Amino acid sequence: MDTRTLGTDGPVVSALGLGLMGMSDAYGTADDTESIATVHAALDAGVTLLDTGDFYGMGHNELLLREALRGRDRDSAVISVKFGAQRDAFGNWLGYDARPAAVKASLAYSLRRLGTDHIDVYRPARLDPAVPIEETVGAIAEMVQAGLVRHIGLSEVGAETLRRAHAVHPIADLQIEYSLLSRGIEAEILPTARELGIGITAYGVLSRGLLSGHWSRQRELGARDFRGFSPRFQGENLDHNLALVEALRAVADARGATVAQVAVAWVAARGKDVVPLVGARRRDRLAEALAADTLSLTAADLAAVEAAVPAGSAAGTRYAAAFMDQLDSER
Repeated sequence: MDTRTLGTDGPVVSALGLGLMGMSDAYGTADDTESIATVHAALDAGVTLLDTGDFYGMGHNELLLREALRGRDRDSAVISVKFGAQRDAFGNWLGYDARPAAVKASLAYSLRRLGTDHIDVYRPARLDPAVPIEETVGAIAEMVQAGLVRHIGLSEVGAETLRRAHAVHPIADLQIEYSLLSRGIEAEILPTARELGIGITAYGVLSRGLLSGHWSRQRELGARDFRGFSPRFQGENLDHNLALVEALRAVADARGATVAQVAVAWVAARGKDVVPLVGARRRDRLAEALAADTLSLTAADLAAVEAAVPAGSAAGTRYAAAFMDQLDSER
């Protein structure tokens, strides 16, 4: 697989990364055995960037990744960890904590769960409104000096926050939602990241499954499935968005590709500084998505994609209102 560099001074990673959240949380029940097999398949295919969070299944995801990496060369993987999101025993969201003490405590627990002596990219999951970003980044920088963290990342922050953070310590990458249905970063955040030499790690490239080509209105969702609360999966919004998917399917069919492959390839084509994260939970879905690495979209293909799914054409916001209010990137 091709490689890309996260930012000016960040790590070299595979052109496509693997997001592990769905293996523990948010999208219904997953099978640990299949999840581990999927991580192994990704590594065997040349994927090196593995993204997790300490709050994904309240530690389950990190323990799962530890098991998946057992017996493997630790340096063959670039482990990216998000921290700071607070949840209770029932999985409810309680807010964020990115105080310097919380940075160091969260890191200690992640290192233990992952069974490693360092984390390659460490980042707060969201901006803590009660803590200046300079304090959070400064605390992570201390952990870089201690050798426990290799690079600092951020997630879902706006252009001003990026600048303030980067002034304290070089930021390797910004993890943020970026897909055909979510293009808000293009106005200000992406240009700022490029000016500063900060890479983009794009999550949600298949828009939680909407752009997978496998979604249908008849699909039943579990009680804690994120999509049961997502505005884009509700009522007329879903009908509208599925119509966009069918328009994209026509473009994919013309290229002999799947909807998912075209959607992933489109994000990858936004620039060498953009690394899409594939959120596959099964080996068959992983294989389909990774085939996008060999799909080169021509100028005509890109124009057809834009015509099928124009910027701003999605119906519904990417999170429910309460969660949108917590995104520094949306202010």
